[in-house]
Amino acid sequence: MAAPMPFNVVISESQLADLKFRLEHTRWPDEPADVGWMLGTNLAYMKKLTDHWINGYDWRKAEAAINALHNFKVGIDGIELHFVHHPSKKKDATPLLLLHGWPDSFYRYHKVIEPLSDDFHVVVPSIPGSGFSGRTALAMDKVGDLLATLMTDVLGYGKFIAAGGDTGSVIAMSLAQRHAEKLLGYHVTDVGYPDHTTDFALLSPPEQAYAGAIQRWFFSHGAFNLVQATKPQSLAFAMNDSPVGLAAWIMSFMAGMGLGDDADARFGRDELLTNIMIYWLTETAASSFRIYNQNAMQQPTIRGADTKVPVAVATEAPIPGGVRLPREWADRQTSGNVVQFHDMETAGHFAAWEDPAFYVDDIRRFAALLTK
Repeated sequence: MAAPMPFNVVISESQLADLKFRLEHTRWPDEPADVGWMLGTNLAYMKKLTDHWINGYDWRKAEAAINALHNFKVGIDGIELHFVHHPSKKKDATPLLLLHGWPDSFYRYHKVIEPLSDDFHVVVPSIPGSGFSGRTALAMDKVGDLLATLMTDVLGYGKFIAAGGDTGSVIAMSLAQRHAEKLLGYHVTDVGYPDHTTDFALLSPPEQAYAGAIQRWFFSHGAFNLVQATKPQSLAFAMNDSPVGLAAWIMSFMAGMGLGDDADARFGRDELLTNIMIYWLTETAASSFRIYNQNAMQQPTIRGADTKVPVAVATEAPIPGGVRLPREWADRQTSGNVVQFHDMETAGHFAAWEDPAFYVDDIRRFAALLTK
């Protein structure tokens, strides 16, 4: 097996000049009066974001911050994998694998890597098909297998904790089903959602309320999931050609999580743009869309066997009209292996990014339970 090699992000001036040209020559769509975010990404917001992108945003500053994160690349089973590896100064620290989703990236965790490394050997991969990993989209079970190899065979860790949100939660749950012997436990902010396979007659009243809210969300905001699962290449032409188009698609999802204009306050406009830039500069929009297609063809294994792997759940603050994930659903999805269950007061779908202090503390509390 190949050894990991240090990696630095180096973006050429010609790439940045091309980006600026495209931004300055955006052909803007029209928009109905007073529509806000009801039909998708708001035009006025995108014009403000693009103006800042051109005149206020500094990629070189972001690039330097990313390069300070101890980046590596390694080939595993023909897949080029990028990951951040920040070992703790404590040699006996617990290994911790942090897993992102879409449309975020490994950058979701940039605020928590340093503080978590006080107590953990922190590993943050770019999921294949996104970020600085190769453009090979894989189903989540295969991603889990790949990352189990990274943690044990490549980095030499024994058992580890996995933690994630969104797709990262799916990978963590898949790891528990397929590699339980390698996990000390896993920490997630969601545990899968009620769908057509769910027997709603068996659900408790809180679970039924949660299921109803999830259905409403998918009818209002979930079109991206179906499109990316069935026609990812149709989106790819536009998203790989127009930076504003890509940014609008990503921001539409952020709005779908109840953020909208509030995203600037939650994350900071520069940080939103850095996440978008990671997709734009690596040209991984298309391959990241194809991940949904791979998952549709090969449903991830997130439940079935009672693995006895301890689980921590930190529930997202509900969006307007939403319902918080109930304990009963978490227990149902994990065969009753939840040992820590906390409601986040302010953080939503991108918890480590939105409320890093809570996230770090919650991971530490979970790890303490595992070592008792």
